[in-house]
Amino acid sequence: MAISQLLRSTPEEQGVSSAGVRKFVTEVDRKIHEMHSFMLLRHGAVVAEGWWAPYSAERVHMLYSLTKSFTSTAVGLAAAEGKLSVDDKVLSFFPEQAPAKTDENLKAMRVRHLLTMSTGHTEDTTGRMVMRSDRDWVKGFLSLEVEHEPGEPFVYNSGASYMLSAIVQKVTGMKLEDYLRPRLFEPLGIEKLNWEICPKGINIGGWGLSITTEAIARFGQLYLQKGLWEGKRILPEAWVEAATSKQVSNDSELNIDWKQGYGYQFWRCRHGAYRGDGAFGQYCIVMPEQEAVLAITSAVDDMQSVLNMVWEHLLPAFGKAKLEADPAAHKALCKRCSSLAQKPPTGLSQPAIASQVSGKTFSFEPNAQKIKSMQFDFKGSECILTVKAGRRKYHLTCREGAWLEGVAPGFGYPPVPVVTCGVWKGEEAYQVVMRYIETPATQTMTCHFAGRQVTIDGEMNGSFGPKELPQLVGKME
Repeated sequence: MAISQLLRSTPEEQGVSSAGVRKFVTEVDRKIHEMHSFMLLRHGAVVAEGWWAPYSAERVHMLYSLTKSFTSTAVGLAAAEGKLSVDDKVLSFFPEQAPAKTDENLKAMRVRHLLTMSTGHTEDTTGRMVMRSDRDWVKGFLSLEVEHEPGEPFVYNSGASYMLSAIVQKVTGMKLEDYLRPRLFEPLGIEKLNWEICPKGINIGGWGLSITTEAIARFGQLYLQKGLWEGKRILPEAWVEAATSKQVSNDSELNIDWKQGYGYQFWRCRHGAYRGDGAFGQYCIVMPEQEAVLAITSAVDDMQSVLNMVWEHLLPAFGKAKLEADPAAHKALCKRCSSLAQKPPTGLSQPAIASQVSGKTFSFEPNAQKIKSMQFDFKGSECILTVKAGRRKYHLTCREGAWLEGVAPGFGYPPVPVVTCGVWKGEEAYQVVMRYIETPATQTMTCHFAGRQVTIDGEMNGSFGPKELPQLVGKME
């Protein structure tokens, strides 16, 4: 099936100032150091887009909790097909996995409480849910104490989102990915996607989906159009209204976008907007008052700072009517967007120790990263880094001033695509920067050579745990 292309337009044709958009792009590029992509739609047309190289339009990007909004959509579709209701009780779907004794709060929990993060738990269930020895996350969720009557209070709970996925799979006989493919992904022209599954073969509803930036924008446009796509009804308008409206309160601080209320796996925002979002800055921001959608991927710690810049710098760029053409400003915007890049690091000239360690293999004691050995082969400005992890060897080409593609260990996942750059940072220190190019994560390894030993200090961004990795010490074979 041919995929329809999104219309491209100059900003001015859609009532948006090119100069204003350029100011927004310039400011986020200057202040947000790990932007990966953005796409801005108005009236359904792409008016600006950009990727910070080596990130690119054709690559998928891990969404983290932005996945939840797609899970909610699957629930809406299943409800429209009569397969479930938001008022159905959660236990009714899993009689065989329910605990022997169930308290009244668990008995009272309904699908709508999962959707609105108001299950009655006092903390996120995810960590406890996934630690079961039998690897049955549904049993894990249902076995936990529900401290309050469902409906209050709001507690962010990725375990609840997982249960929504499990429910949809139970009533449809299909994983979310398979259920949504003909109902959502194919109609919207979304072909590239990956979605992680739990040990029992259920798509992880609270996270795990990876799609392209344009796919995020298409999804937001579907919601902006209240469930219509190219004149065809994809999602019931009533579901869109309910999902994106404030269903529960999550406190009230007017200047914070995480305190504006929560819908069905969507956050309310300031300025009449709403969004799906994921850790480290994955956004699908829908702005009904501006008839606009903004998709962003990034790797930031302060997610509020990105939204602040949207409201401060981008919102003023919108006008109410078509603007007079401004070719010079549009050309400057296009030039700015096409030049965006995460520049590779630079270093020092190659020291004498490079020839002493080149071709040598360093072995490591058992470690959490499961790295058995590394070999460094230096030639000119390049280094071929051979990493043995598990039963496999990975050959990564590192060059100063360039991002080179390769495949690396996935830290508990299958091998993953990366881009790498390597530079000398001192007489005995070689640094490898590895971008996990389809995720927000970047790993920096600084290798200190001394005699027949290498000491490796690692650091991650885009990590829920400590950013500093355990130090590795390797002995030359």
